[in-house]
Amino acid sequence: MSAASLTKRASGCVVRLLPLVIIVLTPSIVLAEGRCPPGQYPIGGEGVGGCAPIPAGGNGDASPQPTGRWIKTWGAIATSNSGDAGVSKDRLTKAEAVKESVERCASWGAADCKVSLTYRNQCVASVSADRGKGTKMNTGATIEDAIERATQDCKKSGSRTCSVAYSACTEPFFEKF
Repeated sequence: MSAASLTKRASGCVVRLLPLVIIVLTPSIVLAEGRCPPGQYPIGGEGVGGCAPIPAGGNGDASPQPTGRWIKTWGAIATSNSGDAGVSKDRLTKAEAVKESVERCASWGAADCKVSLTYRNQCVASVSADRGKGTKMNTGATIEDAIERATQDCKKSGSRTCSVAYSACTEPFFEKF
């Protein structure tokens, strides 16, 4: 073989080997993108890398969507000078709770029923004191809290015995969309 044909043959091999060399070196570059765990993709620039979750649904917003809302309810206690009382709970508005408690108080025959306490999204307790010290009412996150607070108010009034006359909690309900 002549020198010219060997040179031509060698350059043909180089041309054929060049794609193979590129393919062999490329996996190290491609593998650098796989530094994140499954379900995440690489973010950040040169020298500062990180991973971010792949958005669900393809809309770019992976946050959960609400399926409804909690509706908080009202309650009320109405009392009269004669000792009659009326209560309401789980009403959508304060006005509804007030109206119902006054109507229930009046149903006992009292003509002077007035709202003594309204409450929303919580519990209430009414505690009777001895020796004419009246009734003490208070609210709390739980029935136990409300009873404890009303009992403390009763004892501060000078009563030796304090008995729970009424306790209840307003109950929120879930409205589905």
